[in-house]
Amino acid sequence: MNATNPNSSILGNAAVFHALEARRAWRVKEQISPHFWVLVSILGDLVVAVLAAYAAFVLRFHTVLREFGNFDEMSFRQYSGHMALGSLTLILVLGWQDIYHKNVLLRTRWISSKIAKGVLVWTAGFLAMTLALKLQPSISRVYVGLNGATALLFLLGWRAFFMSCLRAPGRIEALQQRTLFVGWNDEAVSLLKTMKRDQAGSFDIMGWVRTGSPEDSQPEDAGVPCLGDLSEVEHLVATHAVDMVVVADLHGPREQMIALANLCEREMIQFKVIPSYFRVFVSGLTLETIAGTPVLGVTRLPLDDTLNVILKRAVDIIGGTVGLVLSAPIIAVFSTLVWLESKGSVFYHQRRWGCNGVPFNIIKIRSMKKDAEAAKGAQWCVKDDPRRLKVGAFMRKWNIDELPQFWNVLKGEMSLVGPRPERPELIDSFKHQIPHYNARHHSKPGMTGWAQVNGLRGDTDLGERIQCDLWYLENWSLWLDFQIMLLTFFKRDNAY
Repeated sequence: MNATNPNSSILGNAAVFHALEARRAWRVKEQISPHFWVLVSILGDLVVAVLAAYAAFVLRFHTVLREFGNFDEMSFRQYSGHMALGSLTLILVLGWQDIYHKNVLLRTRWISSKIAKGVLVWTAGFLAMTLALKLQPSISRVYVGLNGATALLFLLGWRAFFMSCLRAPGRIEALQQRTLFVGWNDEAVSLLKTMKRDQAGSFDIMGWVRTGSPEDSQPEDAGVPCLGDLSEVEHLVATHAVDMVVVADLHGPREQMIALANLCEREMIQFKVIPSYFRVFVSGLTLETIAGTPVLGVTRLPLDDTLNVILKRAVDIIGGTVGLVLSAPIIAVFSTLVWLESKGSVFYHQRRWGCNGVPFNIIKIRSMKKDAEAAKGAQWCVKDDPRRLKVGAFMRKWNIDELPQFWNVLKGEMSLVGPRPERPELIDSFKHQIPHYNARHHSKPGMTGWAQVNGLRGDTDLGERIQCDLWYLENWSLWLDFQIMLLTFFKRDNAY
């Protein structure tokens, strides 16, 4: 398996060998730095932003749209200051979205989503800034909206053209990150699958090297060659033009691992380590110092930030109030139907676990017969469950039985969006069976959540559901909450 040995299996694979030789030959000829294309993207975005501002000016003041609203008659020269300020601030916002980096140039969908988010933030911010500062001449709010729309359309169109240029043969190779794995294990396999799902083709997997530890195993995918041993890394880095080294196995010889880190620093190669000791909340991993000693650990998640908590709570209060007022007539109608079908209390109070394991009583419109759990105790509702009332099946399908939980939201026991709360008697079993189950209780439970809109509710795979909950906690944003709330009206898989 030695890469320098002519009898090794890697050199015996003619296809792989010729591919590597072709890549090295191309690297010798290529002179354009990836940073050049980053600069082109910045300048292109700026030009497009200016064109979008001009297009918005023409649409607002020289088409039928000039008949809407009130505005002062101004010339293009008078408005040019606003247009220049708007274009520059838009580029700054896009830069804040981290799209100007050589390692993300090929990530088309990711950049498009960041541009959409950036334009939305910029439109709202620019309008607020111009109104607060009372710029003269005053700016038209219709113009700002049109500028946001034209900027988004023009930027996405320009980026599509730019991406087609970057993907030209002989050019895309300069932007792909040639990756070498050190060691091979389940974490490496998982990362490899993620890289292969990257439709942008941002990564070119060169192969892997053995560390000599028992953790090493042959890759599942025969297309990932073993290039040799850890002692040969310096030679491999030089011959295969490696851009990034990913350490999957930390059980190799300590001296060689230190030498590898020094080599990557010396040769300006990205050095990455898969944090196999951390299986949950990996995005919260940061390096901090304690008394001068560097320590790697999970520090905080988005909802550990006070400002984020305040923003989420503000949305909960507003949304909970509006939701309770609008749903009051619906609650009254279905409560009456429940009472007519099954005499007794129409509201059902059930003990659930909340944030940090603090229990609370969730409120629902009763969708099942009285004493439905008297025989078998706590259990999930299943398809065609005989315990359901006739009206209960309809309510559960359309989440109508959950409407009283707006009151739980207003009380601060729940949020509009978050992991669904579970019953203590079920949690006592799940926390021992499902890895990382209790990690979902780092935030308030929600009326809806990422797992629910992905069809993971009721009697479905708990492992997948927990992964969805943890992903939500790691990637939380107000924008994500709004997306989930919107999807709740259309995604009702396994709602029974």
